[in-house]
Amino acid sequence: MRILLIEDERRISNVIKKGLTEEGFAVDVAYDGEEGQYLAESENYDLLILDIMLPKIDGLTICKELRVKDNKTPILMLTAKTTVEDKAAGLDSGADDYLAKPFSFLELRSRIHALIRRSKQKPSPIVKIADLEFDPIKHKVTRGGKNITLTPKEFSVLEILLRHVDEVVTRTMIIEHVWDYNFDSMSNVVDVFIAQIRRKIDKGEKAPLIHTLHGVGYKVSEGL
Repeated sequence: MRILLIEDERRISNVIKKGLTEEGFAVDVAYDGEEGQYLAESENYDLLILDIMLPKIDGLTICKELRVKDNKTPILMLTAKTTVEDKAAGLDSGADDYLAKPFSFLELRSRIHALIRRSKQKPSPIVKIADLEFDPIKHKVTRGGKNITLTPKEFSVLEILLRHVDEVVTRTMIIEHVWDYNFDSMSNVVDVFIAQIRRKIDKGEKAPLIHTLHGVGYKVSEGL
């Protein structure tokens, strides 16, 4: 999943980006409100992490303007302000959740997963197809009851495929949700990751689940 972090304190933003990248998220970072609003309006994200006190444009203004423009991306507001009035202001501006500094990364991660689950309107985050089971919360994948070990990036690529079971997922869709905007779209790295995942998921199985539609993209399905 792809996240936009708008945070002007570089130490905090570096820690958050490092932690989320290790969790398998693609993270773009903006260090002021103007750049952050531009990215939020021009790119597709699964979640925005938005600090309130920002240079150029403050977080409350960004949040309000995004909602006025019908941008429904979940927003997690960060701030050093902790009064009830401050929290109410953040939520009233259109934010979906509010986290006061300082906070633990574990709590941040849990809130991110909860917001993304809620936005996808899934009753359960676990995805099942045939004998494959994918649990994004426990970061666990099994097929036929056997554990499959994936790298964070492989896990993220498989997740975007499984969120679109029986649908074609293009290379562009994978790039937009797994890599940040600095990624070289001409690279064949997506094909490499798909090949690696296929070896781990389908090798030795009678019924392959990951299918390539040449010139179009990929599809997870019990049959073409």
